[in-house]
Amino acid sequence: MRGRRKICSLAAILSLQALCTMLVGCFGHAKHLLAPPSPTVAGINQADVSDIHADSEAAQLLDAQALFTYAERIRREQRPKNLPPKRSILALSGGGSYGAYTAGLLVGWTQTGTRPQFDVVTGISTGALIAPLAFLGPGYDPQVEALYTNVTNSDLYRIKKNLRTIFGEALADNTPLVQRLEQICTPELLRAIAVEHSKGRRLYVGTTELDSRKQVIWDLGAIACGGSEDDLQLFRQILQASASIPGFFPPVRIRVNIDGKIYEERHVDGGVTASVFFRPPYIAPELRNEPEALSLYDADLFILQAGKSYPDAEAVRLRSIRIVAAGVSTLLYTAARGDLLMLYTATVLTGMNYYVAPIPQDLPVENSSTEFNPEEMLKLYNEGVRQMQKGTAFRRTPPGLEKGEGVSLRAGRNLIRTGQTGLIRDQSSDRAGAVGGNGTADPRRLVTPLRLNALER
Repeated sequence: MRGRRKICSLAAILSLQALCTMLVGCFGHAKHLLAPPSPTVAGINQADVSDIHADSEAAQLLDAQALFTYAERIRREQRPKNLPPKRSILALSGGGSYGAYTAGLLVGWTQTGTRPQFDVVTGISTGALIAPLAFLGPGYDPQVEALYTNVTNSDLYRIKKNLRTIFGEALADNTPLVQRLEQICTPELLRAIAVEHSKGRRLYVGTTELDSRKQVIWDLGAIACGGSEDDLQLFRQILQASASIPGFFPPVRIRVNIDGKIYEERHVDGGVTASVFFRPPYIAPELRNEPEALSLYDADLFILQAGKSYPDAEAVRLRSIRIVAAGVSTLLYTAARGDLLMLYTATVLTGMNYYVAPIPQDLPVENSSTEFNPEEMLKLYNEGVRQMQKGTAFRRTPPGLEKGEGVSLRAGRNLIRTGQTGLIRDQSSDRAGAVGGNGTADPRRLVTPLRLNALER
């Protein structure tokens, strides 16, 4: 009887460990583990499936493209009489090993000769590891490339295999990552960052304080200016904390002084509270009374997204652990799109220029964000370089406006496949009045755009 209990307990522990592994794999837009095909529509990309009747009615009520056009008009109306100096902000998202794509974008950008010197660089999670190197400029590209093309799991962490792991604070030991950060974050690197900080450039990294559940944004340039051994240790701790996936890596304990008393905070992955974030450029005190200096109009916000905007469609095995993992993954993708939409709204209201570079939706991505497979990461890196050199890396629209990104609207269960002909015929096509003779949608009869007259008045 006791032996049977032990077996059951061991099975429960292993199941929980597998769940945690899958869940932490979701952070940073990870794919969940592949499941075998099931006799459902799981093999059909839902972005290619449409209900003609519902889409036709929705298009007459609300045209998202018209709203986008209106938003762009609001952006142009922010133009001040006197233009401020041109400025650029780089925001690096979380994404684990998918940071290889971000690394490729940066190196490819350098190769085009168009990469600006950023006034502000912000980083979350894997983006936090890249941020100091991106801040210092193209001279550090070899380090960026090496960090995301020549490392394996064992170079960053070791999975714990004893049964106490599930009751401990982490599934993995990240000592190798700590040692790598010691190699990257040298006193020389901090001195170089301090020099740029004194020029008014800014470097920020986000973490999540575990107990308050709040985002904390650290000014790494100000910390670098301290110049002490304690400042160097804090700098490294912040980068480690920002990339510490909760439950997978242990929280990072950071001492703080509050009203003369020393307390200990515990910080984890910045991606828990934000997938990416924005901070405005520094303005010298003597210029803060000048409206032009404070204006963000025509500043460029570049967002490098270490992941796709939407998860790849894949069959989910009907097991509780896999369903929970798929649900959490979906939630994280949705939250990341919300962050991108919030940043887009900020650019509209301030007149900034919005650029976002996600991993292309049609690019096959095999490994999860916690799998550091050099072969797969090199593919992502090379694709980032290629997209930047081709000039196709950035898009100007927020998530939800490109083909296949809209909400799926249904008026029933009769659907068609858009983009293909004659595969599924909408049985309600007669009443919808929008299906051509070959069973596909006739776009000329589908959309009656909303003319935002009421809004424009």
